[in-house]
Amino acid sequence: MLNAIKDWDNAYANGANISGGERWPGLWVEPAENYRKAMLAEQRARLDVAYGDGPRHRLDLFMPRESARGLVVFVHGGYWMRLDKSFWSHLARGAVERGYAVAMPSYTLCPEVGIADITAEIGRAIGRAMDEIAGPVALTGHSAGGHLVTRMICTSSPLNETRQRRLAKVVSISGLHDLRPLLKTAMNQTLRMDDRVAREESPALLSPIEGARVVAWVGGAERNEFRRQAQLLANIWMGLGAATAHVEMPDRHHFDVIDDLADPQSALVDALLS
Repeated sequence: MLNAIKDWDNAYANGANISGGERWPGLWVEPAENYRKAMLAEQRARLDVAYGDGPRHRLDLFMPRESARGLVVFVHGGYWMRLDKSFWSHLARGAVERGYAVAMPSYTLCPEVGIADITAEIGRAIGRAMDEIAGPVALTGHSAGGHLVTRMICTSSPLNETRQRRLAKVVSISGLHDLRPLLKTAMNQTLRMDDRVAREESPALLSPIEGARVVAWVGGAERNEFRRQAQLLANIWMGLGAATAHVEMPDRHHFDVIDDLADPQSALVDALLS
């Protein structure tokens, strides 16, 4: 039986297709704020570290109690159009309690800039965090953030070779790896992509750097397009020589699929740090 997508906006609509979906992103605000307050009280947080001149060129850095074993960078989602680093602070807990420093950057949003500009900003943010923290680096991001961290391990990465050699693992959570379908959505009025940009910014259409290790993580209850996007990257990049894995978490939807980043004993944190 042949299948085709007719409503591309609905295919990529998350909140409207999740029971109680209107509760997000509000559900993240209080735990994130409480975590920042606790870490500031323990003098283990540095907020609004500048990595550029723009008003959103800031990152928060959360530190473990002992010397950091390495660095984790989490890049937020919101379809490159919404939200900032403040919604996700509590998700640093899992890696921090495993002994890693965690950096969480904001970035300039569309339509003020384009997606290629955001890719470059995230490269600068990761470089700034790397200057602060020694050791191996693991990258993770959610939705649009999954796209952005995966771009860091493409051969057209904004990270130089020295920084690339420090990258141990990327975990793209519900990441968008082929941007061409978004050309058919109403949101592209804000993203302002054309076919050239969509191709140049789609990790699934690019080549991974040598030694790339990537996990495409997605919720089993997510929209089919997000599940397909995860499978797509793992399959294509395996054929290009990367070490890949594809993981579907049963019953997790697009918003709660990231919750386990806050749990140091979770399978998601294990996947990120192993």
